[in-house]
Amino acid sequence: MPRLVDLSHALDEGTLTYPGLPAPSITQYLTREESRRIYADGTEFQIARIEMVANSGTYLDAPFHRYAEGRDMAELPLESVADLEAVVVEASGRATGSAAFEDIEVDGKAVLIRTGWDRHWGTRAYFDGHPFLTADGAQALAGRGAALVGIDSLNIDDTEDLTRPVHSILLGAGIPICEHLCRLGELPAAGFRFFAVPVKVRRMGSFPVRAFALV
Repeated sequence: MPRLVDLSHALDEGTLTYPGLPAPSITQYLTREESRRIYADGTEFQIARIEMVANSGTYLDAPFHRYAEGRDMAELPLESVADLEAVVVEASGRATGSAAFEDIEVDGKAVLIRTGWDRHWGTRAYFDGHPFLTADGAQALAGRGAALVGIDSLNIDDTEDLTRPVHSILLGAGIPICEHLCRLGELPAAGFRFFAVPVKVRRMGSFPVRAFALV
């Protein structure tokens, strides 16, 4: 029987995703106690409010994140982020280049780079010395028709390179990026489907997703 594998980190009050970006603030807009004054006896509801930057938790980058003329979250076709045939590629050291994909068919597929860095999620170690994809690796994936590229690390780029070549190459080719994935080690190398669907919101280049695999 097919099974679902959750590939997303949970968001909570104070969850830090990236150094320098604020953590989410989760408050109550309507408490259960307050709602009892509105509804019939025995009926209560809770409505929460969350304030956060778009790059929180496990999230998707659309071309608009990098390019003003690129597609935003609302413009991404569902086919580009849902029910994608997918493969897992093991990272080759800290920097994963084009050689890692030489013998793998990536055309039309979600390519998920497993680094194992998600083991550091929630610790200070997550922010330092993270694995990444190289520019030539991104060029290889874009040139060979990858549909989406994901990674279980802090950033798909080397954060010391402020030109952000991987974001520039992939998003410039219209290829969405999913960062801060987790549990990729529970997936087979191939033969599964990948989903990372964001809220359909306009003028947003990044947004959290509930990423998962159907294995």
